[in-house]
Amino acid sequence: MSRSSAPSQRQLRVGELIRRTLSEVLARGDVHDPELNRMSITVGEVRTSPDLKVATAFVLPLGGDHAEEALAALRRNRGELRRAVGKKTQLKFTPELRFTLDETFDRMDETRRLLADETVRRDLTAPDGDED
Repeated sequence: MSRSSAPSQRQLRVGELIRRTLSEVLARGDVHDPELNRMSITVGEVRTSPDLKVATAFVLPLGGDHAEEALAALRRNRGELRRAVGKKTQLKFTPELRFTLDETFDRMDETRRLLADETVRRDLTAPDGDED
């Protein structure tokens, strides 16, 4: 299947199942790490590899503060998180979990900043054909 690199329906379904489960596990504090349980972490998206053996979770601590500490805590507890995800999802094979910072919010802020720029606003509101 060499059409494109777009994820399959199965990858999307499994990714969303893992995302919801990880969010629930983190929100309930099911991990035996007080440092991780003190953090409020948002799981924005989970992408799985085509063979479903690796799941990359895009995460961001609430407010974006202490992102590196949150990543370190998640990585330190990846085995326990994987077991919790496997137990709750009952997937035949629980993928290896990887964590990376979700930069979607940063990109949205940058887009908003660009759209607020006076030059861009002028170009966006200029009527068509008035380029003289």
